[in-house]
Formats: sequence, structure tokens, C-alpha cells
Amino acid sequence: MSIRFTPPFPAPHASKSSFLLRFWRGWNSWIHVLFERSYTMKMGEIHTPALDFYLANELPLVRRIMETEWKQFPKHEFQRDLLLPLIGNSVFSANGQDWEDQRQMVNPAFGHTALKTVFPMMSDAVDDLIAHIRTMDLSKPVPIDVLITHLAADIIYRTLFSVVLDTAGSREIYDAFHAYQKHSQRASTLRIYGLPMLGFRRRAEADARRIHAVFAPIVHARYAATHERGERGHDIVQSLIDARHPQTGAAFTEAEVMEQVATIFLAGHETSASSVTWAFYLIARDPALQAALRDEVETASGGAPLAYEHLRPMTRINNVFRETLRLYPPLAFLTREVTCPVQMRDKHLEPGAMLVVSPWLVQRNRDNFPEPHGFDPDRFDDPDQASACRHAYLPFGKGPRICVGAGFAVQEAKLAIAGLLRTFTIETVPGKVPEPVSRLTLRAKDGVLLKLTPIEKRRA
Repeated sequence: MSIRFTPPFPAPHASKSSFLLRFWRGWNSWIHVLFERSYTMKMGEIHTPALDFYLANELPLVRRIMETEWKQFPKHEFQRDLLLPLIGNSVFSANGQDWEDQRQMVNPAFGHTALKTVFPMMSDAVDDLIAHIRTMDLSKPVPIDVLITHLAADIIYRTLFSVVLDTAGSREIYDAFHAYQKHSQRASTLRIYGLPMLGFRRRAEADARRIHAVFAPIVHARYAATHERGERGHDIVQSLIDARHPQTGAAFTEAEVMEQVATIFLAGHETSASSVTWAFYLIARDPALQAALRDEVETASGGAPLAYEHLRPMTRINNVFRETLRLYPPLAFLTREVTCPVQMRDKHLEPGAMLVVSPWLVQRNRDNFPEPHGFDPDRFDDPDQASACRHAYLPFGKGPRICVGAGFAVQEAKLAIAGLLRTFTIETVPGKVPEPVSRLTLRAKDGVLLKLTPIEKRRA
């Protein structure tokens, strides 16, 4: 095995940060708090004035928390409160019987995300993005993170509402969610340390309202059309409007439909935007790999427009995306709550404590993956790493609360990578190395700039 290169990540500190340094380093990004032993320890702990944290990295503990005893470790109230302005009490944040009931209600909506069904919408969105890129001044680097966020948001918009997301709406969502991440990060850091939130929570709530304002009129109009005029669509929002509680038969209110829509929209586009952006950066770093991926696309498609059946043979692109998710999981930390006294290794955990399972750490642990910080898509074809790829790979979570959109995200990524690679060569910009920061999702601190050149122009 040989890694192709080591992409950027924050150099871990030599030792655990002091109380004040931990506060300062966590002000902008959780992964910047990590120290060397964070990447190898079985279980760690941090105590703050407001919360006790326990970081579970050992694979049997991860399995216990996420799979075998998952009901004892629901989503932590702290995370639920952090997301409340954005998604309310929706299927992502709910716990217990409430979650089980909501899951039954929203399951029919995911029938609209069947991969063959959504392929034409994804393909049209990719084609529209390529057409838009062609109108840009490509003599200058382009902000690939903004473009891919628009693509991901447009795809989920078409699936949710059967309409195309315009550029203005996409940019508003990108800017508002970036602001939300920054303000909620600072509010949560202050809260962890038992300090007043200094208005950061109010700013995050205002950011959430900006996001909701983009699609709230669509939800309102569709809800009214169904209940007042009997009009019906054939998409996710219609399934949510039609959903009924498994015991009471009650429908979602308009506000509850809005919460579920916000959850599906934000989970469905932001995580994909993060991971596909990082994938393009990694591909841009490796011209030889990029050429091989481009050849794979042409071999699979025979030079024809991309079709659904062309994606399965694109195994190298699939491995590149899997390795991207290993190195840059969109959700770097998954939080759970201790609900009763429990013993884990040599630690006694009391109710209310936060258990953290970190895909960022588990997937970068050298006990799980050799040369864990290195980029090596071929590791997914290595028999010696097969067990790690099954058990130490959790970018979509694990257990009953695993992300239901995993297949959707992978198809979207493969189509985006294939579509852009057959149209443009992609290069990094000297001196512009993206710095990953972890807030709600894992993004590049100052975005990702890449140089795109139309292939026909290079051949001329």
C-alpha cells in the first residue's frame, strides 16, 4: 500500500489543551482542539462547567453506542438545542417513541428518492451546473464549494418540490448556513463553558429564518393547495403533507411539514456539498488519478450522455468518494446522551453526560487504517483493510439511525464527478490550500478555489 499524498488537516497538539486554550481553539472549529492521543486513545474525557464529555473511539464502544444499545443513547439534548432553530423537532432530532412515529410517517417520502427515479433530476441539475460554469470567466479560479453547494441544493430542491432552485436562492442558503454555523458554534462554545451566549444564539436564529424564507412560500402554497383545493403533486413535500401518525392518524401541521422539509433539505444538500467539494479538491491534487477517472467515465459511457446504468461500473470514482468521506466526513462528531448510570472501560458515566462518537477520529486512527491521514482510494480494494472498511467506516453513522440518504448521496457524487471530469480539467491554485474546520459540518474555512479548463479548449 502506498498513499498518493497527505491532504490538509489540523496538526494535532502535542498534549491536551488547557481550559482556556480549549475554549479558544474550539471557538471556530472542534477538530482544532484535538491532540495527538485523541487519534489513538480508546476513550477520552473532558469536563467543562456545563457538560461532561466522553469520547468513545474503541470500535466495540462505537458498536455498543450506535448499534446494539442505541436506545439507551439517544441524540443529546445539547445537539437538539443547537439544531432547533433550523429543523425543530423533526425526524433527525427527535428521540424515543416520537422518533419512531415520525420515522414511520416520513418513510413514504423517501420513496421519491429511489435512485433510478431521481437520476434524471440529478443529471439535469449537473448539466445545468456545467452550462453555468461555461458562462463564467474561467481564466480565474472558481469557488468550487459555492458551485457544488448550488448543485446539491438544486438536486434536493427538485426532489422535494419538483422545481429548480435559482442562483439567488442558492447563494442565500449558502451564505446564511455559513453564518449559522459560525454563530451556533460560538453560542454552543459559550454554553459549554457556562457563559452567556452574548447574542450569538439570536444571530443563529436569524440565519435560520433566512434559510427558511427561501422555501417557506413553496411549503405554504403546497399545503394550502392540498387542504383547500385538493390539488396534489408527486414529490417529497406531497408525501409529507399526506403523512399520517401511525396511532392517531393525525397529519403534520404546516409548521411540522416545514420542520421535516428543512431537515431533508439541509441534511440532503449540506453534507453532500461538503463531501463532493472535498472530492474535487483531492482529484485536483492528483492529475494522474484524474486522467484515470476520466478514462473510466468514457469507458463506462462509451462517450454517450451519462445514463443510470453507467454509474455502477465507475468503481474508481466510487472509491475516491469513499476515501473522501473517510478523510473528510461531513459530520465529524456524532453526539449521544447517557440516560442512566453506565460503565465504559474504566469510566463511570452519569445521566446527562455527552457521549461523542467521532467519524473523524475513528477513520483516522492508525489502529484501524494504515497511514490514516493519507489519501489512498485503493485501500477499499485491499483485502487487509476490508474489516476496517466495514467496521471503522461510519461517515453516514451506524445502526438504526444511519443516514437514509446514503445511496442518494453516493449517486449524486458519482454523477457530479463524472459530469465535470468529462467536461473540465481541474487544477489546484498555488498557495490556496483549504483548511478544514468542523462546526455542524466539515467545511473549508475560506472555501475551495480550483482552476477549471474546458477540455475542448485544451485540445484546440
